[in-house]
Amino acid sequence: MPLHERIIPYLETADLYHLDRLISQWLWVNEPLLSAFVERWRPETHTFHMPFGECAITLQDVAYQLGLPIDGEAVSGCLTDFENLMDNRRPTWEWFRELFGELLPPNKVKQMTVHFTWFHERFWDLPADTSEETNANRVHLRWLPYLALMDDLGRYSWGSAALAWLYRCLCHGTNRNVVNVAGPLQLLQSWIFWRFFSLRPCGFDVFEFPLASRWATYLPTTDAGDQRVVSSRLCLDRLRDRDFLWDPYSAPDVAAIVHPDILVEEHRRLWMAVDRVVPQFGGVQHLPQLALNIDWLHAKDGRGGDRWFSSYYQE
Repeated sequence: MPLHERIIPYLETADLYHLDRLISQWLWVNEPLLSAFVERWRPETHTFHMPFGECAITLQDVAYQLGLPIDGEAVSGCLTDFENLMDNRRPTWEWFRELFGELLPPNKVKQMTVHFTWFHERFWDLPADTSEETNANRVHLRWLPYLALMDDLGRYSWGSAALAWLYRCLCHGTNRNVVNVAGPLQLLQSWIFWRFFSLRPCGFDVFEFPLASRWATYLPTTDAGDQRVVSSRLCLDRLRDRDFLWDPYSAPDVAAIVHPDILVEEHRRLWMAVDRVVPQFGGVQHLPQLALNIDWLHAKDGRGGDRWFSSYYQE
């Protein structure tokens, strides 16, 4: 969707301004390549198991690739009483009409979700007479409790939410019965291209911040999809330690364009708080703790009996 200049101040308030370089056009993904990586994902450790060892997408990658804040309050909560937990316990759809100025046609609604096509059709062009209230509330229904107060958006760690959601989707994708993978796959693909130079497409030598915008014009081939999955698997089987860039962000040309907020010491302490993939931060890998069995957590989907969340993770 085109980014209207009147929306930019709200993105700045929410610390989401860097996303403007990622939403100006659709970022295509190489599905066979991502499928091969999903096959090497281990839900027990949340890492990719490669021939040369473990590697993973971390908060550091989210900060550099997407420019999202990685420090702040958690984006989480219980959705069981979503219909009634809105502002002053008003019904959700009543609040929706106040925020957006209208209700949706029935074919655009499924339970408590809104088809994105409605937002796309309704807000593609921002009319010249659009009020500030309308301008400030272009949000998805599920996130109304967070986004209704735009001034509070900057409190949250959106980078942590993006990484957690990607982990969740990768874990879901390891199920042999799952045929589609959701989540921020552009983050996964950009991480692959930056870390594995032998898998990187040619002709993308110029880049800016956030680093994922480097592949904005990338267009993968779509022929012989099954054969490309096999080819991608073989490429991963042949990878060695020298094929992985353990620290791609230390290069001078990267440091020259990274936003200074990314480099503050408190952020470095956050993304280095890991038990695995320590070499990605220039360290020597120690013997990690035993992997946790969290299959019961993987079975949670935010629907039905999810009142356990706020009490179990209170601390």
